[in-house]
Amino acid sequence: MTSFQTYLLGFIIVVGGLAAAAYLLGAPPVWIVIGAVVLLGIGILTATTRTKPRDPTPRNPPGPGPRQTY
Repeated sequence: MTSFQTYLLGFIIVVGGLAAAAYLLGAPPVWIVIGAVVLLGIGILTATTRTKPRDPTPRNPPGPGPRQTY
């Protein structure tokens, strides 16, 4: 599992817990859904900014090229 997936899974669990708590407190379901969608959007944005992209590995390492003979 990549770090992006782990971060997003944890964020989804937190959003689910907050939605359940809002339901038990008597919040209207429409506002629960709106809040969950907004939080999931924030979670995706923060997950993409916190996880670094992989560094591309060069095919040919830098260094002197082949010798040319004249």
